[in-house]
Amino acid sequence: MSAEAELAALTRGEKAAWDAFVRRYAGLVMAAVRGLAQDGSEAEDLVQDVFTRLCKDGYRLLKTYDPARAGLSTWLTIVARSTARDAVRRRRIQGVPIEDAPETAFAVAPVEPPERLNLPTDLLSPRQREVLAMLYDRDMEVAEVAAALGIDAQTVRSMHHKAMLKLRAHFGVNEAQK
Repeated sequence: MSAEAELAALTRGEKAAWDAFVRRYAGLVMAAVRGLAQDGSEAEDLVQDVFTRLCKDGYRLLKTYDPARAGLSTWLTIVARSTARDAVRRRRIQGVPIEDAPETAFAVAPVEPPERLNLPTDLLSPRQREVLAMLYDRDMEVAEVAAALGIDAQTVRSMHHKAMLKLRAHFGVNEAQK
């Protein structure tokens, strides 16, 4: 049976296809979640959480798999680790009012570097600085930057490209290091 036919059978809810899928990928899912579990029994619970999430809401998540973007094993590993992390977080703070849970339970890695870079003032033009700030600091899309500045989106892309070339040259990054 081809991968597409197998996925179609899974998303139609065919029990035989689902049983074969679970048998085939249970070891992979277990390997993906094992490092997040405190013991073997929690790992088994996490594996069950992953398979439950895959078939939940009429196999909604499983239907999002795109073979053009990743292999099924890779995709399942990512889904398994993500599901396991969420489940472990929920279990560790479960039963504790959110106000009493330590802030570290909800911590995420910082997005910005701890220090701002001090660039020479003449390295980038004021417009290039503005475009980079809008794209990276404010997390705006190219079309939003273009609309805000009253310029064409291609001009924004061009300014971004030229600014990045100047930054790479300043920091000594060549194409082979990227």
